[in-house]
Amino acid sequence: MLSIESNIEKAIKSKSKGSLLLPDDFRLLGSSEAIRKALQRLEEKQIIKRVAQGIYVRPKTNKYIGEVLPSAEEVAIAIAKRDKTRTVPTGTYALYALGLSTQIPMKIVLLTDGSPRTLVVGKRTIKFKKTTPKNLLAKGKISSLVIQALKEIGIDKQTLDEELKIIKLLKEENLNHLLYDIALAPVWIQKIMKKAL
Repeated sequence: MLSIESNIEKAIKSKSKGSLLLPDDFRLLGSSEAIRKALQRLEEKQIIKRVAQGIYVRPKTNKYIGEVLPSAEEVAIAIAKRDKTRTVPTGTYALYALGLSTQIPMKIVLLTDGSPRTLVVGKRTIKFKKTTPKNLLAKGKISSLVIQALKEIGIDKQTLDEELKIIKLLKEENLNHLLYDIALAPVWIQKIMKKAL
């Protein structure tokens, strides 16, 4: 049992500080129960810190602000990777991710094909909201965000400035992904997206 813990500790110390760690990262070193217990002991020794259920970090410190924990966004990505689920940012978080809003959302809402759940990371909340597979079909990183952001703004409610920003962002999208995603969008959103072609 001790050797599993020391092997995991060695593996953790080989990663850079601030790295997110999932029990699955150590699956070759022992049974899931042994790994879970080893991670608990390493947390007690303050070698790692738990940031959410089943997600740890190798702590990083900054001489001015002290301990630096991963962002809620990084944790959300790690959870999607761990659970092998697809996610799409939605609502105010999609607006923020595209730079259409400067306000950092305290609540991140992600559409997912995985289990619905809510996690608290620091002062922020991550909500995984179950959705239909159709809402997760978009291929482009930018175009999928644009679809969700425009849904949040509402039909014909975008300003000219927002529309110009969206068109500029969409011009950076992979053309094949953009064409594919335009076909998935509601008709009113398609009209805006087509302006980037």
